[in-house]
Amino acid sequence: MSSRASAARYARALLDVVITEGNPEQVDEDLAAFAALVAGAPDLQRALTNPAVPVSAKRGILDTLLSRVTSSGPLAKLLQLLADRDRLGIAGDLAAGYHERLMEHRQVVRAEVVTATPLAPERLAWFEQRLASATGRRVTMSARVDPTLIGGAVARVGSLVYDGSIATQLAKIRERLEKTA
Repeated sequence: MSSRASAARYARALLDVVITEGNPEQVDEDLAAFAALVAGAPDLQRALTNPAVPVSAKRGILDTLLSRVTSSGPLAKLLQLLADRDRLGIAGDLAAGYHERLMEHRQVVRAEVVTATPLAPERLAWFEQRLASATGRRVTMSARVDPTLIGGAVARVGSLVYDGSIATQLAKIRERLEKTA
């Protein structure tokens, strides 16, 4: 099984436990902080993922790290289980998978709006409201500028794309003209 697939299974199980026993948002923050700490310290990352380092040493490092951060019981138990199974290398994928599952549970979707020029805050709020009504979920927005669009906007919600850009409209017109010529 790939590391992403196993991380997704651990993330799903962790969320199931945390929803009944704890604070899912706090676990999300703690897990992201742990993954960032490991990713940001190459020596620590090597020590936790190197198969030559004994599991007992990894567990000791993990216990030291957990004593310095506030982590919930279920998260600490999962990280200790991963240390015992020599699987701490999936911490980054686990954090990403847990965050995705938490957003699904809270019925929040991420959306990105790409425009040719920067959007005013009220226009961004308008897009957020429209996408929320289209998806039936709460939306967290990000905006990006791409001058090649010429005008209009492209909105991405998950794998769904709403393309209202002038560049795409011109390409469609060109295609129709070429077919009729």
